[in-house]
Amino acid sequence: MATRTKRARLSSGLPAGSPSASLGASRGPCATPPRPCAAGGPQRALSQAARSADGNKQDPDPVSGFLSWCGRVGLELSPKVVVSKQGTVAGYGMVARESVQPGELLFAVPRAALLSPHTCSIGDLLERERSALQSQSGWVPLLLALLHELQAPASPWSPYFALWPELGRLEHPMFWPEEERRRLLQGTGVPEAVDKDLANIRSEYYAIVLPFMEAHPDLFSPRVRSLELYHQLVALVMAYSFQEPLEEEEEEKDPNSPLMVPGADILNHLANHNANLEYSADYLRMVATQFIPKGHEIFNTYGQMANWQLIHMYGFVEPYPDNKDDTADIQMVTVREAALQGVKGEAERLLLFERWDFLCKLEMVGEEGAFVIGREEVLTEEELTTTLKVLCMPAEEFRAFQNQDEWGQNKKEEDNLTITSIPKLKASWRRLLRDSVLLTLQTYATDLKTEQDILSNKEAYAKLSWREQQALQVRYGQKMILHQLLALTS
Repeated sequence: MATRTKRARLSSGLPAGSPSASLGASRGPCATPPRPCAAGGPQRALSQAARSADGNKQDPDPVSGFLSWCGRVGLELSPKVVVSKQGTVAGYGMVARESVQPGELLFAVPRAALLSPHTCSIGDLLERERSALQSQSGWVPLLLALLHELQAPASPWSPYFALWPELGRLEHPMFWPEEERRRLLQGTGVPEAVDKDLANIRSEYYAIVLPFMEAHPDLFSPRVRSLELYHQLVALVMAYSFQEPLEEEEEEKDPNSPLMVPGADILNHLANHNANLEYSADYLRMVATQFIPKGHEIFNTYGQMANWQLIHMYGFVEPYPDNKDDTADIQMVTVREAALQGVKGEAERLLLFERWDFLCKLEMVGEEGAFVIGREEVLTEEELTTTLKVLCMPAEEFRAFQNQDEWGQNKKEEDNLTITSIPKLKASWRRLLRDSVLLTLQTYATDLKTEQDILSNKEAYAKLSWREQQALQVRYGQKMILHQLLALTS
């Protein structure tokens, strides 16, 4: 299971192919649209995904073809579960045909059945060219493996591809018109993250991917040399790939490269999931984490993800208040802006920037960073505490603080910042935090009351488009956290 990682963001947004502790299937709870099967469209035309591995005949039933393929590759599916579109929240999913007890094995995927740069048919070439394929995302080798296998006449993964969504209908905000993305998601941080993604994807494609494909025309047909297709595959990898966690002794290493896990990516997501993927030397195993009654859907999780992360990386959200891992960001420079509102004269202004520079040297803040507030905890407690402390302390105390050899050694118990301790903070700290929240709320195009009125009116909510509903849930969850902070700082 993915573990909670520090979610201070010292740079706004995420790089293309942003790794998280665990990535999984891209469909979640009831607010999501149906996940389309590969019954038509560009992806089916490109890959002929329903072909069986031992011939050119298309299987009219993608699930039957996939299950036959599972038997050939050793993917062991429990007789207690079934792959189905019936009884699932979004397209294909997995449902319990009998009740399942905690700890029971749902399915096991041999590592040989995983689709990765090491298992694909051009694995040797990708390994030889590894240094030339390095990129910011670290995902280029997998993406090239997918580009090759999708157009290979007899790819062994074709029955697996048949259960993929239609690439042209992915709902990540990177595929929304820019005007719609900015209008609906203003203030959430998503438009800025998408802008970085699109710039990184384009740069990665033209600098690395396209030259590699052109250098190997026998392996990549002209129809896969497309920036549009590359965008779609990046989104698919963001939404459907998995990333094996590092061992404790490896935590200083770069994250593991993503890989595709047939079977595991069929499962839909819930924060309150009932299954979890476990890794071993020979197999990846999906195991029940709680009792699953007969007829209930089996859900995985990709980790503790806020709604802005879910919509950005996976194309859906969990409606309020279901996502207990939702967060709101306060941009670090917004706290500086709030502090500047109270300065008097040039000397105080220069001193404030000196304090800010000091915080930058401590790596507590950054020009594009954000403080992250959850519904029940401050995820960036150390960074926010230190920032409030340094920006609010008297000038003489700041000079002494600057000259400490071990600045963190004198931390006082009252400096601990939790949601419940906010009302007990020093008045100057609370005032700065409140002013920062008010400035943050001004970045949204609508206020909380307007959105509460829509959410409380089922008819009005039903009239919204699916994208409008998803964006509303993102904004509303963030504003609820920010308004909770307002109440605590009053």
